[in-house]
Amino acid sequence: MNGTNMDNMNPQQIEEQEIDLLELAQKVWAERKLVFKVCGIAVLVGLVVAFSIPKEYSTTVTLAPESVGKSGGGSLSSLAAMAGISLGGSSGEDALSPQLYPDIVNSTPFLTELFDVRVKDQKAEIDTTLYGYLTEYQRAPWWGVVISAPFKALGWTLSLFKDKEEEGEGKLDPFRLTQEESTTAQALSQRISVSVDKKTGVTTLSVMMQDPLISATLTDTVMRRLQNYITDYRTNKARHDLAFTEKLYNEAKANYVKAQEKYANFADLNQNLIRQSATIERERLQNEASLAYQVYSQVSQQLQMARAKVQEITPVYTVVQPATVPLKAAKPSKLMVLVGTVFLGGAGAVAWILFGKEFWKKLKEQVFSKKQD
Repeated sequence: MNGTNMDNMNPQQIEEQEIDLLELAQKVWAERKLVFKVCGIAVLVGLVVAFSIPKEYSTTVTLAPESVGKSGGGSLSSLAAMAGISLGGSSGEDALSPQLYPDIVNSTPFLTELFDVRVKDQKAEIDTTLYGYLTEYQRAPWWGVVISAPFKALGWTLSLFKDKEEEGEGKLDPFRLTQEESTTAQALSQRISVSVDKKTGVTTLSVMMQDPLISATLTDTVMRRLQNYITDYRTNKARHDLAFTEKLYNEAKANYVKAQEKYANFADLNQNLIRQSATIERERLQNEASLAYQVYSQVSQQLQMARAKVQEITPVYTVVQPATVPLKAAKPSKLMVLVGTVFLGGAGAVAWILFGKEFWKKLKEQVFSKKQD
């Protein structure tokens, strides 16, 4: 459309437009000292801002989960998986989809379980729980403190007129969090990110913290707890079956030992007796011991199968990229902050020269003329 407009314009109009652009450029050039001055001030502001923002360190781990369960689609399911499409033919063991991992990590129970994790900073000056670190040792830029001060004062004033909340037993209750606990959990969820590649199933976990050692430590802890959560979920039924089978095994073993002891005691006491009643009782006790042994043997086999089942369905994760202490801060990027402030300062100065100065002059003239009238 711009090309069509240019074609419809006559040479005189094109020349006038070029003259207008030249006039604007000359107008800015004439006020170049103002532009340079504003850019210089912007450099100072950018440096102050860049060095006022606390450093944040990011640690990333990559997990390649073992494929569990058998799909019912055969080669078709394999092709669909390569295309990032799930046919939904997986077994019950795969009910926990990898796409739910981010929701699991950001869930309130998962986050609150991390509150008691011990963390130490790289300078060995902090040794506390994660909850204590997030509530007491987080640094903020100075303007954040200035902006939040009136709201804190207002909140403190309003709290004087409210009834005091009943103090709990000091135990964390995920069902009923305090305001501070809820705020801390939300802040922690923003520092933990999980992404899953739909095609490969590779899970990437990242944690952002203000200390590199705490970032690496927490990343490793979150990774292991996520693995444990998934393992417990997928092996839940098998572990219950295993516990029930172990109970049956112990009962069958006790019955077998008891039947053996009865038979051995009776045989020892009636070795030289040839009475028919003694013979019948001996055969009965022997049959009971044999039956108890058969039950014991069968349950023992079932116990081994139950243990093998738990081991079979337990997912195995390959840690492609383990957690390591980051050497450089992930943010803020001081160069980007500096460039951004200089650009905004320069653009603002140019806008003032081209439009703002004239607008301000006209506004002052209108106000002055009204006062004279």
